[in-house]
Amino acid sequence: MIRIINRYTTIIILVIGCCLTVTAQRRQIGEARTIIKSGKNYDKAELLMTNLLKDSANRDNKRVHEIWLLSVQKQYEQANERFYMKKQQDTAQFFSLVRRMFTIAFRLDSLDARPDKKGRVAPDLRQSVSRDMAGYRPNLFSGGSYYLRKSDYPRAYDYFETYIDCARQPLFTTQHFDSTDTRLPEAAYWATYTAYRMQNPVLALRYHKLALLDSVKAEYTYQYIAEAWRALSDDSMYVATLRDGFTRFPKSTYFFPRLMDSYSQGGHYDKALKTADEALAIDSLNEFFLFAKSVVLLNMEQYAQSLEYTNRLIAMDTKMADVYYNAGRAYLNIALRMDSRRHKKQIRKMYQQALQPLEHYRQLAPTEKDKWGPALYRVYFNLNMGKQFDEIDKILKK
Repeated sequence: MIRIINRYTTIIILVIGCCLTVTAQRRQIGEARTIIKSGKNYDKAELLMTNLLKDSANRDNKRVHEIWLLSVQKQYEQANERFYMKKQQDTAQFFSLVRRMFTIAFRLDSLDARPDKKGRVAPDLRQSVSRDMAGYRPNLFSGGSYYLRKSDYPRAYDYFETYIDCARQPLFTTQHFDSTDTRLPEAAYWATYTAYRMQNPVLALRYHKLALLDSVKAEYTYQYIAEAWRALSDDSMYVATLRDGFTRFPKSTYFFPRLMDSYSQGGHYDKALKTADEALAIDSLNEFFLFAKSVVLLNMEQYAQSLEYTNRLIAMDTKMADVYYNAGRAYLNIALRMDSRRHKKQIRKMYQQALQPLEHYRQLAPTEKDKWGPALYRVYFNLNMGKQFDEIDKILKK
């Protein structure tokens, strides 16, 4: 009998507790509505709703979220009016209100679209909320730009991401932002850029496909994508991105040299040679492209062919010091390949031809002793240039 009484007592307490909670909830919602109707202190109305949401029992309450959104909308309208009237207004606070509205609106729409007991989905607030929020949406882009100018990359990223996210949100299904909004690729570019500046490769890759649709900034987008894959140690995607970037922007100073380095470091000289030929087909007089091909041929031990390109560059009076070093290396390697007993004259001729470019390289790059020192040592020794040999010998010994 005592157990039955205790059970009923517990049930009564729970019922009373629920009633009190509902009563308090209604009272605070009513108080918030009164504040909103008064036309001031909208922040207090918001505080009432956020306090209600601290209770897990209220977190799925659509009415609370609706009042919460309305209270923030009213704060936004006040702030916007202050801007219009050229009164003092905190810009950061203004954009904070914008982003908060979208956070609330997404939650509200999620609750509004929950199926009923029969599994039917019929959101009754979506149309009006969608219409209002679509009007506020450009301010998300503006907010991202505002924080971008301040180099606050994490906040800028959040705004650009929210702007992009609207295109996939059910709330904006009828708006078709994915096909009608021409600024989406630009927003994706800035999201990619800010993530790159944050050194966050995962975020930098999140919207990279959309960002590449911004043709004006695509060259830079490819660079951020490549750096992201490199940071993630994904060599295959890094090289693939460099290749795509080079295909679209062959004259860029970023893609071609890194692509050539990647191929050469991996021993893929055939790919490097093909890339150099593609570049020269676009600009046959480009010194950097000519130099790159000479280096690949040198690495492939095709010394005579390499000299064709280094000599072309020397004739162009290039300022690239390494061109002269590579020419000297090519002549030395040809000499080393020859039979010293059968081709003494030809070997001597190769050393004579190596002399001038190596000495010129020394003049252009005096600090590169580890490169020109051993090379000139060999040349002076084989040409019996005693004075010069002694000098180099002392330098190398130091």
